[in-house]
Amino acid sequence: MTILDPIGDLLTRIRNGQIIGKASVDTPASKSRARVLDVLTEEGYIRGYVRDKDEKGHPILKVELKYLEGQPVIRMLKRVSTPGRRVYSSIKDLKPVYNGLGINILSTSMGVMSDVKARQLSVSGEVICSVF
Repeated sequence: MTILDPIGDLLTRIRNGQIIGKASVDTPASKSRARVLDVLTEEGYIRGYVRDKDEKGHPILKVELKYLEGQPVIRMLKRVSTPGRRVYSSIKDLKPVYNGLGINILSTSMGVMSDVKARQLSVSGEVICSVF
């Protein structure tokens, strides 16, 4: 089965895993998914992830979800830029998520990073998703 939106698939797997209270979810491995997971780990929204192989030998990423007092740390995970509609934003035009309580994940010329780090480096780019 071909996945047309790998980042959207990753976000959906994380949302679905948290709804049913799973400790971890598996997703096919790719560099773009790994970069998004790096940002989520740095910002404290997930425990981390490890590279592994499934039973057929295909590379996967095992994402360890994070909970606080039985509730998921990620309350909202929303895809902003899709393959059919790319959303680019300058740092000046980028609005904070929930008054600064959440983050936007951007794909910039300097790599994938949170909007907080992008503001420090003064770079803009494609808004991948919003997390709260």
